[in-house]
Parts: sequence; structure tokens; C-alpha cells
Amino acid sequence: MTQTTVESAMNPTDAPDRSIRIQAQDVKVHYGAKEALHGVSIEIPDRAVTSFIGPSGCGKSTFLRCINRMNDTIEGARVEGLIKLDGEDIYDPSLDVVELRARIGMVFQKPNPFPKSIYENVAYGPKIHGIATSRTDLDEIVVSSLRRAGLFEEVKDRLNEPGTGLSGGQQQRLCIARAMAVGPEVILMDEPCSALDPIATAIIEELIDELRANYTIVIVTHSMQQAARVSQKTAFFHLGNLIEEGVTEDIFTNPINKQTQDYIMGRIG
Repeated sequence: MTQTTVESAMNPTDAPDRSIRIQAQDVKVHYGAKEALHGVSIEIPDRAVTSFIGPSGCGKSTFLRCINRMNDTIEGARVEGLIKLDGEDIYDPSLDVVELRARIGMVFQKPNPFPKSIYENVAYGPKIHGIATSRTDLDEIVVSSLRRAGLFEEVKDRLNEPGTGLSGGQQQRLCIARAMAVGPEVILMDEPCSALDPIATAIIEELIDELRANYTIVIVTHSMQQAARVSQKTAFFHLGNLIEEGVTEDIFTNPINKQTQDYIMGRIG
């Protein structure tokens, strides 16, 4: 398939003044003989929210999973091209993938707390990565992670109860706390609100806005309204191609590419 030329709505005068945390160059993904992603190149800024939008099956989640090498777990998947985190090739054979996934946390579409207590859900990562050297350290990490996820006040009296007993929105915030507990630099979110009600969605969106002060966040969303609310940069995918990327406001109000305009106006999807 011929690679689509990516158009950008970003220009030097309105680009966010942020360093680049992730760089992708000509990334292609094959599932067996099928090429699912066709030469994606993009730069993702630090301490900002970047949204990936586009119709179902367009490649946005496939590309998201490239960033922390989750596609490695899929039989027959093959990734080509270059992805750098802080200038380091994340597909370098000498790189420790477990360490990479600690640096790049992941929150999935459906809340997936472990069948453990609320405390143990958050403590699990610091334990296996050897981050906490004492119970006091572990307690501090658990409490601070739950606070940053906006959940501590709601669960402080039941930390030993199962995480699966929380509401859907609380479970998703628990999963965010679990991701933050190992001290990541980047948090990937794959449609984190699609299984939640509007109130829980609003809480998660407010949390995302707060977290971008300290993290690079990349979110896949099926909701253009959500992308407009939470992100500073937006990338539009269609049929495995990255069609256009740039400042969120420009993408939604003055897209360069007709395909982007058609999607935003509801003419394709």
C-alpha cells in the first residue's frame, strides 16, 4: 500500500514549547502477511497529552502498543521502523523490555485490577521491580500513587479489601495508580473511559489534565469530544496511515487534510 503523506497543522508559532519525549520514524506493523500500520512518523511532546483519533480498526491502538512493545506479546506481529524514548531506540535488542514497560505505563480500555487487595494492586509493581526497600517505603509509594490518582480519600479505610470490589471508575483510577507506582515517564491509555459512565469519565479526564504536569500521556480515544477536551496534540489515523497531526485546536477547527475534515464532520467513520 502506498504510504500516505502526513500533513501537519502545527507550525513554529503555535507549537507547544516542549521537548520531545518520543520519536517514531516510518513505523510499520505486520500481523503475519498483513500490514496493519503503514510507515507512521510522529514526535510526541513531553508533559502534554497527545490523542490518537480515527475510526475503529484504523491503527491507533496498534501504534500505541508499539510504544511499550506490547505487540511483542502477539504471535506473528512484526514491527519495523524506529521508535526512540529520550533518544534511545526502544527496539534495541540489548534493551530490557521489563524495564521499558516500567518507564512506559499502560492503562487499558477495560479496568483490569489484579484479584488482590487495593493495597497489593498498587504495591505489586514496586515489589517486583525492587523499588521499595522497606514496608515504610512501600506504604509511602502506595499512598502517594493513590493520591495522585485521586482515589486515596475514597479507599483509605479499605486498602485491604479487593480492588475488584470498586466501581468501574474507581477500578480505572486504581489501574492508573498501579501504573504510576513504578515511577513511569510516559503513560499510555487505550480508550480508558469507553467502559465508564459520564461522571466517571469526567473524573478520569480531570485526572489526565492534572497528570500531564508530570507525565507524557498518549491516549487513544474513540471520542473526538474527549480528544478536544484533554489533549494538546492530536493525530488522526485512517486505514493504517497517520493522515494528519498537530495542535489539537488546529486539527479540530482548521484541518489541512480533507480526510481529517471528513472524519471530524462525521462523513467517514
